[in-house]
Amino acid sequence: MNKNIKVVIADDNQGLCQMLKEYFDSLDYLQVVGVANNGLEAWELIQSNEPDLVIIDLVMPSLDGLGVLEKINSRTMSQRPKMIMLTAFGQENLTQQAMQLGIDYFVLKPFDLEILGKRICSLTQGTPLSNHVSSASAPPVTSVATGLNLSVEVTNIMHQIGIPAHVKGYQYIRDAILLVVENVSLLGAVTKELYPMIAKKYNTAPSRVERGIRHAIELAWERGHTETLKRIFGYSMNIERQKPTNSEFIALLADKLRVMSKVS
Repeated sequence: MNKNIKVVIADDNQGLCQMLKEYFDSLDYLQVVGVANNGLEAWELIQSNEPDLVIIDLVMPSLDGLGVLEKINSRTMSQRPKMIMLTAFGQENLTQQAMQLGIDYFVLKPFDLEILGKRICSLTQGTPLSNHVSSASAPPVTSVATGLNLSVEVTNIMHQIGIPAHVKGYQYIRDAILLVVENVSLLGAVTKELYPMIAKKYNTAPSRVERGIRHAIELAWERGHTETLKRIFGYSMNIERQKPTNSEFIALLADKLRVMSKVS
């Protein structure tokens, strides 16, 4: 493995930048060569340091992540850096634009640092990622490796989190996670494709699916085990004060399952 992968971090959340830098500094194959809190600073660091990898937020002041991608694409570079974009859902149009501009991988907030580290390893070693996005096409369908019963694993995780099996949202979440594991592009169309697919299966309305999932997450936070929630969601959010959105919840658990199934 390359022991000297140069990384630039760009996010307007200074606390998140510091957390990422401390984590990357603990890894023997990454070297943080710059930290930026807006897009213009990020672009200057990219030009001056020629990093191998850029971790960049989608929405930033001065120049957003899309603007930085456009600048990179407009310039002839000796080696284009790999680009990992941090994004929160509810930004479906922007993530589609990022796909077209050639983003290499999306990391969904909140995220797991250890999973991010594994994704960086795969990306910088040239190993295909399960939700790698090519420059001008839709993301490929994830092919789940055999040998792991994902239905059982997602059920176990939901039980650990504390989602009651009797509520309707339990089945909706379970199906949503499994669908996203199989086809990560659904995360770019949660309301337009994912919810309607589940609604059709259960002969209900997409809005009821959305509400059912929200209710199940609320129950988990009210009745679940705090330490388990912190272990699963606590790397980049305050469990006591913040709940994940439906999309964040589904995305993070789907990503964990993809790692478990050794797709990456």
